[in-house]
Amino acid sequence: MKKNIEISPNIETLFGTRDENLRLLEDGLNVAIAMRPDSIEIEGAAGDVGRAQQVFTDYQHLLRNGFTFVNGDLGAMIRVLTSDPTATLRGLAEAGKQRSFGKRSVQPKSINQRRYLEAIENSDMVFGVGPAGTGKTYLAVAMGIAALLSKRVNRIVLARPAVEAGERLGFLPGTLQEKVDPYLRPLYDALYDMLEPDKVDRYLEKNIIEIAPIAFMRGRTLNDAFVILDEAQNTTSEQMKMFVTRLGFNSKAVITGDITQIDLPNANRSGMVEAIEILRNVEGIRFCYFDEGDVVRHHLVQRIIRAYDDYKGRNEQLSLSLEIKNGNGFATARSSDGRAPTTSVERETSLAEIPSAEASPPAQNRVSE
Repeated sequence: MKKNIEISPNIETLFGTRDENLRLLEDGLNVAIAMRPDSIEIEGAAGDVGRAQQVFTDYQHLLRNGFTFVNGDLGAMIRVLTSDPTATLRGLAEAGKQRSFGKRSVQPKSINQRRYLEAIENSDMVFGVGPAGTGKTYLAVAMGIAALLSKRVNRIVLARPAVEAGERLGFLPGTLQEKVDPYLRPLYDALYDMLEPDKVDRYLEKNIIEIAPIAFMRGRTLNDAFVILDEAQNTTSEQMKMFVTRLGFNSKAVITGDITQIDLPNANRSGMVEAIEILRNVEGIRFCYFDEGDVVRHHLVQRIIRAYDDYKGRNEQLSLSLEIKNGNGFATARSSDGRAPTTSVERETSLAEIPSAEASPPAQNRVSE
């Protein structure tokens, strides 16, 4: 099917640098877009052509109403709508306009980021789990600022465990706040990126925005607050249980972390990993998962994360192969008391307890409730 769209004023701004946005539409919607002397020709299946035409129609509507796209937002919206058949350009733009993020315009740059924002809007507790650079903390802080500026909450509480990343800094000089500030710097960076510096300083001085290590949360009840726990993979089981039970009336909690970067000493089990298992079926709690496709940092970060995941997968397969007995194909899994199985019955039982690599469900993007 072919469809011709009349060229309207400023429609060329939709195309992007070197027509990159047109390429996104073509690849995402399986259509071919060609320029004609007085029109734009779209060719493909009827449904795909209809969706592509709707993008042009929505873009013209947004321009007529004075909407401006900044910082690559248009390309990000096109990526989202090509991934989600229910999304439209107009709907994405107007949804972002309804949220006030201070001096920044924040748009989800992937389908998982969009689901993450919707989960935060609609649920009182959300877990954001995924690798570095996927926008987990930044978007959570943005939603907290939007809630504060719209007076849906009275304050923002940002917490983070004071755990070093594989090194020991020793005793730090200064007051208690000066000692913990280095661990909380990423949260300050997000705040100053979205609000004017003098406004951030004023909010911090009046405790409208509070930034503190998680150890300071014990014994508190947080009412009318937007609470964010960053780097939650570095909480202990006790800390995580303490944090998720701080939630008071008219409050929201967002818990973010990367379970592949746990810096807890002595290989303690992450409180976040445990909480995901315990709370997965609790009504009202949402879990949002990200992968390397959601990374919004330098393009090398996506490749680095993928390389580490591939390396980890190969090592796990190699370890499993080395545990297989050379003669009879039984696994040498250890029993609960630490000894290796000695009888054939024990070896068969041990092998049966090891899940097949083929049976493991593939990692996928999902939001569960």
